Amino acid sequence: MVNREQGNQTSVTEFILLGFKNIPELQTLLFLLLLVIYIVTMAGNILIVMVVVADQHLHTPMYFFLVNLSCFEICCTSTILPRMLASLLTGNRTISVRNCFLQYNFFAFMVVAECYLLSVMSYDRYLAICKPLRYAALMNGKVCAMLAAASWVSGFLASTIITSMMSQFIFCGPNEIDHFFCDFNPIIKLSCRDTHLVELTVLILASIFTLSPFLTLTSYVYIILSILRIPSNTGRQKAFSTCSSHLIVVTIFYGTIIIVYLLPKTNTLKALNKVFSVFYTVLTPLVNPLIYSLRNREVKQALQKAVNTFVVFTRLEIVLPACSTLERKWGKRTHLETF
Repeated sequence: MVNREQGNQTSVTEFILLGFKNIPELQTLLFLLLLVIYIVTMAGNILIVMVVVADQHLHTPMYFFLVNLSCFEICCTSTILPRMLASLLTGNRTISVRNCFLQYNFFAFMVVAECYLLSVMSYDRYLAICKPLRYAALMNGKVCAMLAAASWVSGFLASTIITSMMSQFIFCGPNEIDHFFCDFNPIIKLSCRDTHLVELTVLILASIFTLSPFLTLTSYVYIILSILRIPSNTGRQKAFSTCSSHLIVVTIFYGTIIIVYLLPKTNTLKALNKVFSVFYTVLTPLVNPLIYSLRNREVKQALQKAVNTFVVFTRLEIVLPACSTLERKWGKRTHLETF
């Protein structure tokens, strides 16, 4: 570890991410598991983006927001998992202070933006189910673009403010972070300076961010009440199927974040902190494309159409060269007589 003298203090320039070091016998298995998860997560979310972009029938507000969600999941996963995989493969757990802040900045960016986007998606489902006649007017293309942009901008501003304040810290004591990535709470515990100001700022921002789950909850209360008023069972099932996928993603994402960041830090929760963090950093990006593809009829139809198109083009690439070879060999006349 490289240090530099600053006054009478030695400033730490590298951190050690302990990760799951307490289970050395499972390091190889953990590497293989995370590698598979990373590949499936990236492939699934990229596939969602490609299918929605390619299929004109999916050019609706719901799928526009789904594309943005998949982009968030791709970025969040790429911020956390490659560093974990490299650490498990090489055994090198060190990370520079600068790269640690950079990782936290991107992570906070994606998490905050996703919190707002999930609220926007719940509002979209609320309008679609509770105000279907006004849905097209209320959720037009301009409104969708503004809501999606607001999610990206809010994440950028929040992460930039927090990271810029954290960059003023001096670390002169222990340099071990008991986590598998650079998160806020483990970092500030290592600071030699007073952290009350940045903690107050985070508390204020967190108070604003907690409006997102409440807005989402409020939207789903109205949605469920509207669904229960539908007279037919078929109608109720159809209405609920349009928002059940999003409800599952919201429950997993918000539930684990509330447990990690908002609940009192008891000994039990401290011990399980890394486990719960895995849910919203690793598992949520993994299950997002699976849930939306397996539980959504329109996405399944678009995927089937894309697969069929791919098969047809593959067969044509095989048949056409063969036909050209026959034509060159036997001549055009022989070719026509044969067919």
